[in-house]
Amino acid sequence: MTKEDREFLGQIMAYADEVMGDVDPEKVRVSEQIEKLRPILQKLAMVYKMPVEDVFIKYMDLATEAAIEKNNKFEEDYREILGDNPKPKFYK
Repeated sequence: MTKEDREFLGQIMAYADEVMGDVDPEKVRVSEQIEKLRPILQKLAMVYKMPVEDVFIKYMDLATEAAIEKNNKFEEDYREILGDNPKPKFYK
């Protein structure tokens, strides 16, 4: 992930923390979550001169990439404890 990608994602995540800090994502419909993020998505669409839909897709891609990076770092940091195969046995 590039520095620009991290800044892009950081802006959305900071806004999400501000407007949805107490919202449980598992209990609130995705459409409602997107609606709360609409102002930052529209702002970034204007800044980057891209459609709002593309901003949302980029956000989802970057959030997924960040989650994978975080998971990989966790597995690396705790490899001694987790062993060489940190996945539960039912994952094959």
